[in-house]
Amino acid sequence: MNNKNYTQYINSIVNEVKKAVIGKDRIILKTLLAILCKGHILIEDIPGVGKTTLAIAFSKALSLEHNRIQFTPDVLPSDVTGFTIYNKAAGKFEFRPGAAFCNLFLADEINRTSSKTQSALLELMEEKNITVDGKTYKLPEPYTVIATQNPIGSAGTHNLPDSQLDRFMIKLSMGYPDFNEEVSILKSKFNSNPLDSINPVVTPSILLSIQEYISEIYVDDKIYEYIVSLSNATRNHPMIKLGISPRGTLALMQLSKGIAAAMGRDYVIPDDVAYICSDVFEHRIILNSKAKLSELSASEVIADILKQTPIPGIASQQR
Repeated sequence: MNNKNYTQYINSIVNEVKKAVIGKDRIILKTLLAILCKGHILIEDIPGVGKTTLAIAFSKALSLEHNRIQFTPDVLPSDVTGFTIYNKAAGKFEFRPGAAFCNLFLADEINRTSSKTQSALLELMEEKNITVDGKTYKLPEPYTVIATQNPIGSAGTHNLPDSQLDRFMIKLSMGYPDFNEEVSILKSKFNSNPLDSINPVVTPSILLSIQEYISEIYVDDKIYEYIVSLSNATRNHPMIKLGISPRGTLALMQLSKGIAAAMGRDYVIPDDVAYICSDVFEHRIILNSKAKLSELSASEVIADILKQTPIPGIASQQR
């Protein structure tokens, strides 16, 4: 299968999801690329803008087995990971898998549950394993977590720890639809559920082959240096208290490969890196008090870093 076929698959998946998620083409593409780059997605926004619909639409278009947990303060870690129970008839302990044993795990309103339950996701997101009572269980492939959360500060929410935020390859925000898009949403739900119209586009095996293809896309040494330069800039910026970790640098490289594949190329260019940089970096950096006093946002600081970092091949020029 050549790169043209892979690009066609990507476009077909996006078009299928668009049946249920109207007016959010860029969000759909970025979510898909994170899945294809074996990453996890955090969607932060107010209730009712389509976060859950987006996740379910992808599970249908990608033919993935999916489970969903609506996180609340009383959800336990074992609800996510599973638990062992003694079977009296068999005379032995048996493992009962939790909701995370699927291909696409939807963690709805993840910041409404306790820190103890949130921590149950750390191992499965990083290693794609789950350990219960000293025994490790492998999760199925492909595997992705799509988590949603209401904005920090909403009643009953708990901040996600930095170690967990860093495990999300990308953080996105749906945003309100514009006037015409909202009219289209009303019409689409007049007498049916748009999710019912979504058809499978690829099988899990094809999805795995696309993931493998993307992992092998060529990255020039200058692009590697450009990506690391951007990460280093966050660690030395006067407005940033905590910069990007090596995991974040790796995520930027992987997603840049995904964008190249979506564009029909088998190599990465600087524009691929710049396009996705803010979505990868924004949830990972912590601004210092100076930035807060200046009323600067994380996206503005990242935009400044992109502007000040020389582009490969034209070192004398800056964006």
